[in-house]
Amino acid sequence: MADAKPKTSPKAIKFLFGGLTPDVICGAFTSVCWFSSFLESLWVFLITELMTTLLLQGCIPTMARAVVVNAAQLASYSQSKQALLDSGYFGDDILCHFCASMISGLVTTAASMPVDIVKTRIQNMKMIDGKPEYKNGLEVLVRVVGKEGFFSLWKGFTPYYARLGPHTVLTFIFLEQMNRLYKTYVLDV
Repeated sequence: MADAKPKTSPKAIKFLFGGLTPDVICGAFTSVCWFSSFLESLWVFLITELMTTLLLQGCIPTMARAVVVNAAQLASYSQSKQALLDSGYFGDDILCHFCASMISGLVTTAASMPVDIVKTRIQNMKMIDGKPEYKNGLEVLVRVVGKEGFFSLWKGFTPYYARLGPHTVLTFIFLEQMNRLYKTYVLDV
């Protein structure tokens, strides 16, 4: 009788987890169900099943897109600003910042569109016979290129650039103006 499971859990655990026993929380379901009500079992199902499958679906591609967008934006802005300054046609003013930002937006759009296609397709994928439509991002890329062609990875380039271009311009113009104000009023340079 020493190895028989108790029917109730200690009061502290019951308080913390709303009546759930450690076996249920850890996923070790037995033939005895220890939920106190139907709503409690529905809540646990929604949290464990839907949270992991629906809410976190596409989390990795979203992070990959963020990495690509930020890397492309920051690197291309710095490089294009330096190239414009080295050309002799621009000074370090708002026109230079605007042009460098537009170039950065163009490069960022070109770099992030394929990753954005992967992210969107994974987030919108359907379950077919209980299995997800795609296994991973690489499979999405292979299918899209195979069925729709290589340049379909950049479908919608113009509206994407129309959205990302102004965002990039405002971001970097504000950044440059804040840097200028910081140098003027804080560092007294």
